[in-house]
Amino acid sequence: MTVLAAPTALRVPDLLRATDLAADAVLNGEYDHLLPADGLPTDERWFTRIHGDDTLDIWLISWVPGHATELHDHGESQGALTVISGAVDEYRWDDDQLKSRRLGAGDQAGFPLGWVHDVTWAPSGTPESGPTLSVHAYSPPLAEMSYYAVAGDTLHRQRTELTDQPEKP
Repeated sequence: MTVLAAPTALRVPDLLRATDLAADAVLNGEYDHLLPADGLPTDERWFTRIHGDDTLDIWLISWVPGHATELHDHGESQGALTVISGAVDEYRWDDDQLKSRRLGAGDQAGFPLGWVHDVTWAPSGTPESGPTLSVHAYSPPLAEMSYYAVAGDTLHRQRTELTDQPEKP
């Protein structure tokens, strides 16, 4: 008797490698056909899936000023990102406070289960800071995200939403 196992989620290091390989493919022009013909929008976030199966989703996401994602987790999915161009600020809940870090082109971040963060566009230090482009991977593919608020030194879950899209604004 043959037993088929359900897809197994990838580990954070696997997801970091996946986003790194996808970022290289984007920089080599392999996904140019998926990018907006007029360039990345400057007034709203843009995203497109570049890979999807039962184990892994990979997305290209652009970031622009004024469009944060809200403090959120990724439900039962782990995640990772690689910044391709520009920069983002990540605000992460760490025990009893928000900590921040800036990620620029080539930087990566991994998100194990339970990681609560917000991602926003950040100026990259160049005079013509345009949209930031990053690649994100989730395993298993996103099915839900919970959103949070901070009151003092306490994190409060506000709502949980079913989703098949990344980092909803």
